[in-house]
Amino acid sequence: MSFVEYGDTIQDGDTAIVFLGHESMFPVKVQHGTVTQTKYGVIRHSTDLIGKKYGSKVTCSKGGWVFILHPTPELWTMNLPHRTQILYSTDISIITMMLELKPGSIVCESGTGSGSLSHALIRTVAPTGHLYTVEFHQQRAEKAREEFREHRVEHLVTVTNQDVCKNGFGVSDIADAVFLDIPSPWEAIGHAKSALKAEGGRICSFSPCIEQVQRTCLAMEEYGFTEINTLEILLRVYNVLWDT
Repeated sequence: MSFVEYGDTIQDGDTAIVFLGHESMFPVKVQHGTVTQTKYGVIRHSTDLIGKKYGSKVTCSKGGWVFILHPTPELWTMNLPHRTQILYSTDISIITMMLELKPGSIVCESGTGSGSLSHALIRTVAPTGHLYTVEFHQQRAEKAREEFREHRVEHLVTVTNQDVCKNGFGVSDIADAVFLDIPSPWEAIGHAKSALKAEGGRICSFSPCIEQVQRTCLAMEEYGFTEINTLEILLRVYNVLWDT
């Protein structure tokens, strides 16, 4: 199992998604001899999961059933343990498109946070690209490294624990794109420019407050960035019902 390569069967050590319904699912690390409790009863990893195909319908001990899904960045975003506030698919999709990311791209990111965007970036640039992600908080950085190892994408990402505003990304002149999701992104624009390739690249900053946006846009202008745009992405969900 890998978040960037599909595996047909569930293996010991995989991270799988237990799907009870569209509003109820959770991740589980598959381990021989382990059991998982659900409202439908027990799932025994050794007999119910290992060796079965992803997408299988598994009957629990109380007679109810669940589906076992292969992990994807989208499912991980919906089910990951929150260490910080995260980006969701609505924003992630526009970010990856506007940064013009593709297989082979080199991307710098700060901060790593809970890894929601990181997993999507890794999947987008795989199999030959790379993500350099910087996290200020030591425990969050260590947890991100652990998750990337468990999800078997560690060869596609480098996690650095440092202050990007003071120390930058640890790389120069190699990035196709830079993404910032930090409290004061304007303080990291100079480092972002240094990380980008000499011929240029794209930068995206995500901020919840307009004052942050204003200061960041001014910093971008000072460092020679052009075609600066500010976007707000709103998602509207419709419930389609039968007319009875």
